[in-house]
Amino acid sequence: MMTNNTWTVYFLRCNDNSLYAGITTDIVRRLHQHNHTKLGAKYTKAKRPVTLVFIETATDRSAASKREYQLRKLTKAQKEQLVSTYFSQNNTT
Repeated sequence: MMTNNTWTVYFLRCNDNSLYAGITTDIVRRLHQHNHTKLGAKYTKAKRPVTLVFIETATDRSAASKREYQLRKLTKAQKEQLVSTYFSQNNTT
């Protein structure tokens, strides 16, 4: 799906309804890691299954890391609004 040159910033919805922010160059691989392997984040291991609820591309790792930091600083309500807006704009069903 994504090339190794494209960085993706993402939110995962955990089974306790919390949101986890991360970055990757391969969202499919990373989602699999979070749900099925030891390579997923420590935070998500105890909160499986996780679901991808938001993605945003970045030009490079630095930009992705900066955006991830911005997203993590948002309040829960702000994060939920961002996810809701993203979902409504990208829901094709």
